[in-house]
Amino acid sequence: MRVFKNILFFLILIVMLTGMSQPLENIVKADEKLVQNRNKSMIKISNEKENTIDVLVAGDSESFSSVSPMLLWRDHGFMSYVCSQTMQNIQETYYMLKTALDTQSPKLVVLETHTWFNSRTGVGGARASVSQLGYNYLPVFRYHDVWKPLLIGKRYEEPTYKGFKIWDNVASYEGGDYMKETKEELEISYTVKIYMDKIIELCEEKDAKLLLLSTPSPINYNYKRYKAIKNYAKENSLSYLDLNLKTKELGIDWKTDSQDKGDHLNLSGAHKATKYIGNYLAENYDLPDHRDETSYQEWADLAQEYEVITKEKLDAMKK
Repeated sequence: MRVFKNILFFLILIVMLTGMSQPLENIVKADEKLVQNRNKSMIKISNEKENTIDVLVAGDSESFSSVSPMLLWRDHGFMSYVCSQTMQNIQETYYMLKTALDTQSPKLVVLETHTWFNSRTGVGGARASVSQLGYNYLPVFRYHDVWKPLLIGKRYEEPTYKGFKIWDNVASYEGGDYMKETKEELEISYTVKIYMDKIIELCEEKDAKLLLLSTPSPINYNYKRYKAIKNYAKENSLSYLDLNLKTKELGIDWKTDSQDKGDHLNLSGAHKATKYIGNYLAENYDLPDHRDETSYQEWADLAQEYEVITKEKLDAMKK
């Protein structure tokens, strides 16, 4: 009898949580400012007009500090969106892409690889997997802290441009060459491989190509990681672009292009990285140019606003 009562209790609890999840998700979709910064990407990509994004970028803060969709629009007319979170692990990356692909049919998914190295293994990895599964099917857990801003009227302001965050501070990296060749190779965890299989399957279902990308970051990348990612890409027939090997071609100056001593690029560094990425995508993928299409006027207006703001900030950064 006690077992039956416990089962009944959990069934009732699940029904209640399920019933609360959809209304709560509708509330945060209607007002993104109710959501704290880390979960905004999930809501923002869900609110984008269906089947308008050609390039989805996923990953942790390395992606939202390095890839500027407004610059890709200005230079190439590509419709792109950065779906990222601070310290996003591989489980979160998978569910972020799963959410985005519910409403978008991109031609290309770009995965910034540092998310692989945020991911715990063993018990910690299993716990993260269960947590993200729960967040996905019961959004009431993901947005449980929305009640506070609803009650006290607080809003979480965070201006972004299709997922890109403008960081204009400068803190130089002075550590020297961080991509020295070595015979050593880092081992990619079993957890990452499992979720990469899921991500590859998602992309195949949507007929989207998958590109692995490592953005410039002396703190987070080295040759051992490069070899591991390169070999994984080769084994799985994936394209891989490591910009840490191309900092001279990008014109990266670590005295001016890092915001935090080599962890993330700042606005200046991001523009250099994005220009290279844009040219690479134009040369290697068949992506449409939407700049002359009247239905994308919102993007043209946003790009113009972005141009004014970033020009002012870049000029200030040079002084």
